[in-house]
Amino acid sequence: MGVPCFCVTDVGCSVAGDGLSSRFGASPEWQNPVVAQRRRQERELAISEDFVAKPKPASDRDVMREVTKTHEAIQYLDKTIATLQMELAAKRSTHELLGNANGMSQQRKKAFVVIGINTAFSSAKRRDSVRETWMPQGEKLKKLEDEKGIIIRFMIGHSATSNNVLDKSIDAEDAIHHDFLRLDHVEGYHKLSAKTKIFFSTAVALWDADFYVKVDDDVHVNLGMLVTTLGRHNLKPRVYIGCMKSGPVLADKNAKYHEPEFWKFGEDGNKYFRHATGQIYAISKDLATYISINQ
Repeated sequence: MGVPCFCVTDVGCSVAGDGLSSRFGASPEWQNPVVAQRRRQERELAISEDFVAKPKPASDRDVMREVTKTHEAIQYLDKTIATLQMELAAKRSTHELLGNANGMSQQRKKAFVVIGINTAFSSAKRRDSVRETWMPQGEKLKKLEDEKGIIIRFMIGHSATSNNVLDKSIDAEDAIHHDFLRLDHVEGYHKLSAKTKIFFSTAVALWDADFYVKVDDDVHVNLGMLVTTLGRHNLKPRVYIGCMKSGPVLADKNAKYHEPEFWKFGEDGNKYFRHATGQIYAISKDLATYISINQ
């Protein structure tokens, strides 16, 4: 007479007695008591492990979310630090830019905006075009400065050699028009960034203006529109106005405009932060002061 068989699906069976042996022939290996005991222990172990709480591995989405949060926190801290640095620079400017060796203050001339027109030794025709169009001349230029606080100057450095014919040519032109701002800078196409920083530093030292503008000599400016636009932002801190853009950071050394310090902007394929094109842009007093002190 057979004895009922008790099975656990997909794990194995345990049979008592020999009632089924006549149907399947000789007693198979799984009927061996030792084997049955081992199978039972393995089954119990597997079941117990299933009920043990296991830490779930974070999904890729969770990891990216945490990375994004960390990145945003770092950006916030960077902006906070930059803001504090610029505010500190504005405070320091009172002493570092106005003070002299005797501790007496040298008063800078108050202005609304200082416009520096970037020019080169070979750009005489461009300068003449500017003078004939949007840049006043003679007494009109002086009146614009005295009554409106609008300072306009061609900014240029000097040649690599002293008493060069190029420098003398600029001196002669300035004697006629009185519209140059000479910079302590050696002229060169690959030194334009340094020249711009020196312009801001020099302008801040000479004029206490609300805004400082850099413009190329092949750009014709609507002066009234420029002044009106700046006036709308006069009470705002850290103003940066221009034709904003953003482009890829070129990590390839063979690229024409390869970025030597591309790694500062993240992984390959990242973009620069938004910035103004170089033809014309304006910055407020606090930003110009920061550049002046930290160039």
